[in-house]
Amino acid sequence: MSQAEENVLLLDYPEEGVARLTLNRPDATNALSLELQKQLSEQFTALTVDSAVRCIILTGGDEVFAAGGDITTMMDADPIEIYQRHTERLWAPIQHCPKPVIAAICGYAFGGGCELAMHADILVAGEGASFCQPEVRIGIMPGIGGTQRLLRAVGKAKAMQMALTGKPITAKEAWVSGLVSELVPDEDVQEKALSIARNIARMPPLAVEQIKEVILLGMDASLESALAMERKANAMLFASRDQQEGMTAFLEKRHPKFNGQ
Repeated sequence: MSQAEENVLLLDYPEEGVARLTLNRPDATNALSLELQKQLSEQFTALTVDSAVRCIILTGGDEVFAAGGDITTMMDADPIEIYQRHTERLWAPIQHCPKPVIAAICGYAFGGGCELAMHADILVAGEGASFCQPEVRIGIMPGIGGTQRLLRAVGKAKAMQMALTGKPITAKEAWVSGLVSELVPDEDVQEKALSIARNIARMPPLAVEQIKEVILLGMDASLESALAMERKANAMLFASRDQQEGMTAFLEKRHPKFNGQ
């Protein structure tokens, strides 16, 4: 592996309890090469079991989030090769990460970049960001959740428009449509994402994990089934020390200290 390949994904810890993954292929607008996807998979697998990490920020930096897949690796691929790459297995650790993931988005989030952003739980976008599923323009279609996650995020009408025309939408349109959680000036994206991550990292980890799990599972369940999951998850949390600490701290008018137990 070359030095450049080794550094396509950067990891740092900007604050206690917060890990930040930065896509680092600036010369290729952070195109999602197979090596970059592999490293994302490995890092999310490791961060999932790291008890010191309570929230993860995923970003492409201040210029671009990710401008799609690496077409140079797909141009001459046949259907069997595409199938046998099993990119769904590489993305599974991101999809199933139990910890909150915050996407900090500047510039393009196109194709696979938009699909990657939609794997996050909270999306913070700069005013100059744009989102797009342009695959139809090169004769294919979204293949890593770009039809299904987009549908669940923005509804049928907007998802159809984006996927069938391949035209980008602005960050403001994405925010109004419900694709984006926070819309801020471009220069404030990283700090806003860090501020949200800092707040979440101070919350009780067990409660945070249960909230994320129940919301995601409830999206595809009937209301009655989802409410039953919610009730049982809430009841389980009353067995945690963090529940006792949180309520005691509230009554004593002090800040709680949560340890994830």
